[in-house]
Amino acid sequence: MKALNLFIRYRLPLGIILLLGGIALGASVGWWEATIVLVLAVICLVTHFMFGPMRLVQEAVEAGDIDTAMAMMNTIKFPKLLYKPIQSVYYFMQSNLAMYNKDLDKAEATIRQSIKSGSPMKEYEGMQYFQLGTIAYQKNDLKEADSNLKKAVRMGLPDKENTAAALLTLASIAMSRRDFKTAKDFFRRAKAQKPTTAQIVSQIKEMDKYISRMPG
Repeated sequence: MKALNLFIRYRLPLGIILLLGGIALGASVGWWEATIVLVLAVICLVTHFMFGPMRLVQEAVEAGDIDTAMAMMNTIKFPKLLYKPIQSVYYFMQSNLAMYNKDLDKAEATIRQSIKSGSPMKEYEGMQYFQLGTIAYQKNDLKEADSNLKKAVRMGLPDKENTAAALLTLASIAMSRRDFKTAKDFFRRAKAQKPTTAQIVSQIKEMDKYISRMPG
């Protein structure tokens, strides 16, 4: 694992060194002798530009080291060269980091780029629209939030916590429209997920106080 992470971190300079060494070896000894060195150089350079350090970014985010994640993201100078599914993840992570910094405009722009790049897996596609809906909700664009969160739920989200969060937000939107029947339905579905995250459990308890008093 450590060896792979070191390779990912340093494969660009390693690729450049191997390329220069291969060219020097080819010019002085022979191109046949330089073949292996040049092939290794190409592997390092191609994998750097096609995949970037996204594995390291993901590990940093999971460890809560946002500064390292941002620093790694900033090393990607040509995101359009990334392999399409990796490019989608790159823009998704950009959106997450922008939301962490409360830059909703950048978060929205990058999640739209992530959607445009395609999705590496079905449940990830649902998360893209969940992110877009959450941003719209924070911007108080309830129509856009409602549309994208419903789309996210239809597509499927990877776990019960995200599903419950989406359904609770939809319930809140329905409440603001005084559509109490729909609000109760979304709330019931959110509770049925049996989420365990403290924040979501707290939201359910708080919303339960209002839902029980609603007509319909």
